Amino acid sequence: MRLEQIDILDFKNIREARLEFSPGVNCLLGLNGMGKSNLLEAIHFLSMARPMQSMPESALIRHGEPALMVKGTYVMDSGAEETVSCGIIRGKGKTLRRNDKEYDRISEHIGRFPVVSVIPGDSELVSGGGEQRRRLLDMVISQADPSYLSRLIRYNKSLESRNKMLRAGVNDRVLYEAVEAGLAETATAIHRARQQWTSTIRPVFESYYTRISGGMETASLSYKSVLNDKTMQEALDAERSRDLALGFTSAGIHRDDLLTRLDEWSMRRLGSQGQVKTFTIALRLAIFSYLKQTGGITPVLLLDDIFDKLDSTRVARIMNEVSQGEGFGQIFITDTNREHLDETVAGIDPSRRRLFEVSDGEFRTISLP
Repeated sequence: MRLEQIDILDFKNIREARLEFSPGVNCLLGLNGMGKSNLLEAIHFLSMARPMQSMPESALIRHGEPALMVKGTYVMDSGAEETVSCGIIRGKGKTLRRNDKEYDRISEHIGRFPVVSVIPGDSELVSGGGEQRRRLLDMVISQADPSYLSRLIRYNKSLESRNKMLRAGVNDRVLYEAVEAGLAETATAIHRARQQWTSTIRPVFESYYTRISGGMETASLSYKSVLNDKTMQEALDAERSRDLALGFTSAGIHRDDLLTRLDEWSMRRLGSQGQVKTFTIALRLAIFSYLKQTGGITPVLLLDDIFDKLDSTRVARIMNEVSQGEGFGQIFITDTNREHLDETVAGIDPSRRRLFEVSDGEFRTISLP
């Protein structure tokens, strides 16, 4: 799949833009704060109907404007064309249309136009709390399995019902069992999906990390969950008295985590900035492979500021993977350094590369050597 064209109106600092892209590598050159990352954000917003990172959606609207609109034309792997438009009106909400028809539910859009983003904030996937990694799990699996998202919504509703009972001091076992039956059923399905995802992605991730690092160190990924050792109902039964004292549910898949390791040590505690970035890029590339394999659609790959905190050798290996290796399609790369970008695209067919100069939310196509 590739994004052939995009129209943007009042998205962050981009007042108005219409851009046509290369089916291969698209480079965005400009100083910090000029709008390079905002274009990637707009592409992600169009594909996922949500921001890249957790923020109020109204923050995407250009300052002082009442609304935003992003519209794009995708060419699918089959050759078919699809149009998507997504807009937000300040204070009124979001509209999302595919081929000029509004979705009944926005969740129906998830997975149709997959995108994988590598952003500076990805370091939080290692250094941040478990909620960051659970959010990644949920976002990726939802793109591959639409039923996963509906199960997650049901789980969260049941969890909130149980928490309300705990806060109210309800101490009736029968009432708890009625709520916990649905909680346990959806938790089991979600745990199975997360466990399967981790098992599938682990060897691919480890292979990418080894190749990018040149085999200098070994990284690993594992899934931590209370359901690895007991059923959800057993966990709830064991913690009910404690949960009554706390006023919330302390055990369940909402406390799951991904453990990140470098050789025998915690990546979170001992990984350097370069090692952490290598880890997160390898993870994102493994996610790309997973989405392509499970969904049958080649995602768009967004690489925002990947040159920062990495030595030139690792950057060269990454670019070799995504631009020369098999399986990757359309790629967007941002940087402030023209020399970096020229080196990146030097070996790529001129018909499959394009360079845009970005200044104050405006875009100009410039020639490549």
